[in-house]
Order: sequence, then structure tokens, then C-alpha cells
Amino acid sequence: MRLSDFIVQQVDRIVDEWEQFAETITPAAELLDSVALRDHAKSILLAAARDMIKPQTASEQAAKARGEGPEKTPSLDWAGASHGELRHNVGFDLVQMTSEFRHLRACVIRLWVDSLESPDMAYFQDMIRFNEAIDEALAESTAAYAEQVNRSRDIFLAILGHDLRAPLQAVSMSIEMLLRKTTLEGDALTCATHIQRGARHMAVMVSDLLELVRSRLGKNLPIEPAPMDLAEAAHAAIAEACAGNPECDPALNIEGDTHGTWDVGRLAQLLQNLIGNALQHGANKRDVTVTLTGAADTVCISVHNYGPPIPADAIITLFDPLVRSADEGLGQPSTSLGLGLFIVKEVVDAHRGTIEVSSSEAEGTLFTVLLPRNLRSA
Repeated sequence: MRLSDFIVQQVDRIVDEWEQFAETITPAAELLDSVALRDHAKSILLAAARDMIKPQTASEQAAKARGEGPEKTPSLDWAGASHGELRHNVGFDLVQMTSEFRHLRACVIRLWVDSLESPDMAYFQDMIRFNEAIDEALAESTAAYAEQVNRSRDIFLAILGHDLRAPLQAVSMSIEMLLRKTTLEGDALTCATHIQRGARHMAVMVSDLLELVRSRLGKNLPIEPAPMDLAEAAHAAIAEACAGNPECDPALNIEGDTHGTWDVGRLAQLLQNLIGNALQHGANKRDVTVTLTGAADTVCISVHNYGPPIPADAIITLFDPLVRSADEGLGQPSTSLGLGLFIVKEVVDAHRGTIEVSSSEAEGTLFTVLLPRNLRSA
């Protein structure tokens, strides 16, 4: 009997063995009934049997072996993906979930071989086709499982970031009130200033974390474009930077018209992150230059500092989330999660602009952002 026919005929027997094996995966399986343990096993097997009887050329088979199959089987992929999602939801780990497929493969081959009376070359081809189908289902299950893991992690981070804002705001408001209404001196004033600065850094980190989670959950960075003056935003961003770094004194150069239609809050984020990055990694906090250059249809923002150059291989991943290549080897503590430049890139993309980076020992480090002046018509 051909393997596809055997699977269809013996599907309930095979699924019984699947269930018996799934029962041994504890503690996750202890709370599952028979229906949950059997899950999509029957759908996967029947979809595999249908796939096996489809014509397949030698070149198509070779492509599938390399993971480049000509066309997937929708029903097989759906069953595999659904199984991966449900196993994640009930507490199976990835190794336990994939072990089910290993057992399923071994069970089907064992039962089928035991039923054969006279082996035929076609049977070996059946075995190859069955393995291909199971591999496809396993790949879809693994991908769906991993996606659920990532989503669960991101939702946890979103809740964490959201819930951190309330106590952080309480700390910030309390220290601001203390500094306004109480005359502090000496060590008390120093401690209060450290608390104020630390709260400000934490607020930035929480904000960056929430932006990362929003991006990973598949949401584009929301923007509300309105007429604004980029020069005003730059002055405010420099003032904010200096409030946290009293010893800094960034220079601001303005050339041409700096008015346009952008999101005020997002542009403030962009400027604060670029200026903060330059202050943190620059050799001299007083040697940071911000330049705004207005052209006919665009406005250019450039932020320059001198200091250790960014390695060429680090520039490639500079805007990736949670990457802090520029912090390594500088001998100074970082005050961010490595999300600042990621947020900058997200803001630039949301405004349909471009960003470039150049860095060398002689010329220093230069971030250049080019934004269309009128976002609504870009």
C-alpha cells in the first residue's frame, strides 16, 4: 500500500499514538484533554497525504530539499502554524513542540514499514515525499511558535513600559517640587540633582522602549504633521540636553528657511536623541555642532561631534534596536537601552526622509538628516 493511502486509512491509529506521546510532555500536557492533545495532528497528516500524491519533478524535489519549494500546501501550512500557536499558548516549549513532529514521523514510518509485504522502489519515494511534507509543517509550526513568543515578549515590554511611567512621574514631580519649595545645600542638593537627572534619563529610556514595542507589534510610528519651525525645536532640544548636562554647550547654526510641516513631538525626539548621542560619545561636550540648512523643498539637520570614530562594521547596525556598538570601548557608562538611534531612524522614515552617517578620526562623526519641507505633499 502506498504511504499516502496508508496515512488516510490509518490516520486515527496514528493520531492515537500522537496523543499518547503528547501526554508524556509534562507539566504542560497535564491540564489538556484528549481533544487538545490531538490538536491539529489529523489535519497535518491528511494534508501531508494530499501533498504526496501531487506530481513533482526532480528539480522541484531538489528545490524543496533546499527550502525553496515551488509552492507550499495551504492546508498543511495552516494546520502546522495553528498547531505551533496553540502549543505555545498551552505552555509547550519549542523543543517539546518539535519533538511531537519527530515522534509523528517515526510513528508513521514504523507502522507503514510493518505493514509492507513486498518493498517497492516507489515506496522509498513515498517516504521522501512524506518527510518533505512533515518538514514543511514543522517549519510553519516553528515559525508560528516563534512569532507568538516574540509577540508575548513585546506585549510584556509594552505593559512594563506603560506601568513604569506612573511611579517615574511621581518621582520626577516630587523632586521638582522639592527643589522649588525647599532650599537644599551641599550633599542634599547634590543628591536631589542626581535623582532629577536619573529620573529624566529613565523617562527617555521608557519612552524609547515603548516606541520599540510599537514598531515590533507591527505599528508604524504615528505622526501628526503640522506647521512648525525647526529652529525653535532645535533651541528647545539643546536647552533640554543642557539641563541634563550642565557642562555642555552645543553650537547651533541656522542657514535659510527652517519652517515646514512635520510632527513637532517626533522632531523633538529626533533632535534630542541625536544631540544626546553626540554629547555622550563626543570627546568634548562643548564641541558639538547642530546645523539646520533650509533649501527649496527640503531642510537638512546635521549633528557633528569629535571623538572616537564609529567602526565601519558598527555603522551597518547603528540604527538596529537594542544595539549599542558605539558604547563599547569608550570607557563610559551608557544611559540608554541602545534605542535612541533606532527611534531617530523611525522618525526619519515616518517623515519620508533620509539619514546618513560618516565617522573618522580626522573629520569626527556626522549625522545628516534630510526631510521634505512639506510632509503632506511628499
